[in-house]
Amino acid sequence: MLRTTLEIVRKPADQQGFVVHRRRWVVERTLAWLTAHRRLARDYETQPATSEAMICWAAIAGMLGRLTRGGPATRQQRRTLNTPD
Repeated sequence: MLRTTLEIVRKPADQQGFVVHRRRWVVERTLAWLTAHRRLARDYETQPATSEAMICWAAIAGMLGRLTRGGPATRQQRRTLNTPD
């Protein structure tokens, strides 16, 4: 129906310690972007369809933000409050 191929990347049996796996970071980065949305940070929804809709809205908002930025992604600048001396 969706014509999607899913590839499961498993840890090799002889691996010891931390090793970056091929393409796994893409999934982890995407999940981090989605959980940045307040509604997805907790499991508020009881219906799976509502949760799916919230994930779609978060993904659309992220894509729109990247499309309308017009330049390369930059890290947000740290803001400090000016305190009177």
